[in-house]
Amino acid sequence: MNPSIKQLRAFVAVAHSRSLAEASERIHLSQPALSISIRKLEDTVGGPLFARTTRQLWLTPEGEAFLPVAIRLLNDWTEAFEDLNERFMKKRGKVTIAALPTLAAGLLPKVIATFRERHPQINLSLHDVLADQVNQLVREGRADLGFSVPPRDSDDLVFETILTDSYVVVCREGHPLLEQENVAWAQLADHPFIGINKLSSSRQNIDKVMEEIGRRLDILCEVSQIATVGRMVAAGTGISVLPALSFRQIASDGIAHRPLVEPTIDRQLGVIMRRRHPLSAAATALLALMRQAE
Repeated sequence: MNPSIKQLRAFVAVAHSRSLAEASERIHLSQPALSISIRKLEDTVGGPLFARTTRQLWLTPEGEAFLPVAIRLLNDWTEAFEDLNERFMKKRGKVTIAALPTLAAGLLPKVIATFRERHPQINLSLHDVLADQVNQLVREGRADLGFSVPPRDSDDLVFETILTDSYVVVCREGHPLLEQENVAWAQLADHPFIGINKLSSSRQNIDKVMEEIGRRLDILCEVSQIATVGRMVAAGTGISVLPALSFRQIASDGIAHRPLVEPTIDRQLGVIMRRRHPLSAAATALLALMRQAE
């Protein structure tokens, strides 16, 4: 049987005061109960920890050796519960997020700013990566929360929709397509096109739609960054398609966008979590803010 915290506290109190009466007052325990705790501790460790005289108790050599260990154990116990309490009170901890670049740049800055204002002692880490990497980081526990599109074939992950996005065609000001209120997907095939990364979920959706309507894009070049798409479109190199949310990142003089129809494609965006893995108090607080994202 291992010593109890009560027995360790009794031992340290008696060791410091060398008196049952004084130790009893220090830890608010009756002298009989204190004596029983010391005796049980000595029975557990296999020998006396105190040498008793008429008026005082003195540590045996074994007691002297055990005293700093007992003090350390009590300190560790106290620190462990203080740490746990601070985590529940969101005064300590870390939350890691994995998010699509669109969401990392478009929605999360406001969410993170609010979270930091409310919980300044919580460390935050953000990975802006592609959808498959978001899933992997969450699956492996390297990210507490993912912010992305619904994962495919992922029974170990849970997806919760936060908002619905759509696709828009992005053109240079003065482009003929901007004369329309809406643009049909089939019309994209008639203009030079700036493609985004083939590994991105948006590009995969774009290619799928064009295949379904039986048209091919005239891809002039492919780029990885949304900002690069904006600059190339503004320069008149070609048109492009982006999630409507992404346009916030590149909106500037010289470019504009129109909704894409025939078909109208909705893009579900939301939070990804591990199934059967509860979130920490800090991650739960951040999730509540993400649910309010717009």
